[in-house]
Amino acid sequence: MSESLIPQLPDFDDPLAVLEACHQRMLAQCDILEKLPDHLAANGLDDEARNAVRRIVTYFSTSALQHHQDEEQDLFPLLNRQSLKLADLVHRLKQDHRRLDALWAQLLPLLKAPAGLSENPDFASRAAAFCNACREHVQLENSELLSLARHIVSQSQLQDMGRAMARRRQAG
Repeated sequence: MSESLIPQLPDFDDPLAVLEACHQRMLAQCDILEKLPDHLAANGLDDEARNAVRRIVTYFSTSALQHHQDEEQDLFPLLNRQSLKLADLVHRLKQDHRRLDALWAQLLPLLKAPAGLSENPDFASRAAAFCNACREHVQLENSELLSLARHIVSQSQLQDMGRAMARRRQAG
């Protein structure tokens, strides 16, 4: 359940690359989360499992929330006005964010009581549902949204977006 495969974030001078790197970090955290039930069954709640739970909770309760704010406050408004197709895509992605928030809200109380995870029959299925939804969402954003944004968003808008994203993390 190593975190060594989680990529570092690029500089905020390239905010679209930051968003893409955040997606990779989300997927890496999901990989760790989905391995947790088997690890718990084999090893119990050892230090590795405790650390993994702590990192997962911290990541999805802070960085992932900031990432959604980056998209909803900075990127989506720039794209929403471009075409009906993009407006529909943005609407769908916002709905995905709400769905991910709801799935996380079901999973978080379980993770906050890690001693009971191995006995909880819902943990593995809730973790899988959350991770599957994350993967679907990331795939759509990477394949459609970010590729379109690279062609639509101006350099000036990217600079403004990068500064806003950096400020969000300093404030958080």
